[in-house]
Amino acid sequence: MMYILLIVIGFCTAFLGSIAGLGGGVIFVPSILILANFFEDFSWATPQTLVGMSLLVMVFTGLSSTYAYIKYKRVDIKSGSIFLIASIPGSLFGVWLNRYIEGESFKLYFGILMIIISAMFFVRKRISASKLSTNTKGFQRTFTHNGETYTYSYSIPVALLIAFFVGTCSGLFGIGGGSLMVPTMIMLFGFPAHIAAPTSMFMIFISSSISSVAHIALGHIIWGYALFFIIGAWFGGTVGAKASQRMKNETIEWVLRILIILVGINLIWEGLR
Repeated sequence: MMYILLIVIGFCTAFLGSIAGLGGGVIFVPSILILANFFEDFSWATPQTLVGMSLLVMVFTGLSSTYAYIKYKRVDIKSGSIFLIASIPGSLFGVWLNRYIEGESFKLYFGILMIIISAMFFVRKRISASKLSTNTKGFQRTFTHNGETYTYSYSIPVALLIAFFVGTCSGLFGIGGGSLMVPTMIMLFGFPAHIAAPTSMFMIFISSSISSVAHIALGHIIWGYALFFIIGAWFGGTVGAKASQRMKNETIEWVLRILIILVGINLIWEGLR
């Protein structure tokens, strides 16, 4: 029964994470923290093992999702590659910081981070396509999906700075970075949501792979549990990517808002108890 639960957790976190471009870390980490309060089988859950295993699971979530999204031609590989230049060293820095954070503090900081992320979505202002198309500053991108062309642009130095911060949060909290990078791409760079989320999953796959190696080297992975999470995550990521094909931009954004707010409130409460 225990191992079935691990597969279900892996599937649900990957499914929801793939749809929203989160990678699943914002679901996986708090789910295990909550279960640890009620079941001794989850007593292994420390900030270090949680983050390490979350990032490892996201490697397979990202791989299955990215494969499907590339097939559907929804990944801006060029922009994702630029962001990775800074997010990869940022994620390794976050792994180093993770060694010094304790249980209750981890919950509190994680919850605050989730509330900040949700606020980014609620205050974001829509930028019209016409304004973006006439903007000659920064790196210009034109992306066509389902016969519709989207134009957006961003400053590479600003993008690299943000990507480094996002990478640091990913390595520190095991969230994959999508919960920060997706709203940034939508809010600041004008990405359509159904392009931002797949591009985020592409980044999560690459950066999580590298961060996971660091956590494996530090001994933060419990393989007897991780393998069952990975099985669920592989199928969850594939199904989530297919499901997102039928969802509108607004629906994806509302999924993000609801998930992040619930997670944030719960973790802040846990951290303050």
